[in-house]
Amino acid sequence: MALEITDATFDEVVLKSDKPVVVDFWAAWCGPCRMVGPIIDEVSNEYEGKAVVGKVDVDANQEFAAKYGVRNIPTVLVFKGGEIVSRQVGVSPKKVYTDAIDAAL
Repeated sequence: MALEITDATFDEVVLKSDKPVVVDFWAAWCGPCRMVGPIIDEVSNEYEGKAVVGKVDVDANQEFAAKYGVRNIPTVLVFKGGEIVSRQVGVSPKKVYTDAIDAAL
């Protein structure tokens, strides 16, 4: 399962990580987000120990969604060394996410 990331934990979990971090910005009411959720959970299991995979509920945690210009959800960002190296907006096939992680490893 993907890690739950909040505004309070974002800095520590995402920006200070020594591994690539995948962050899925989502909301419970968002249909496409419910399609991406299981894909993100699969990616989380496959990359355990190699990358951090987490989710930010934008309804409860708006600070970093605003900071990174997340206007549409789902938006999946890949961070490396605290910087965004990949941005995917909308629903994409699993390979799009795994390719982005592989490029950051």
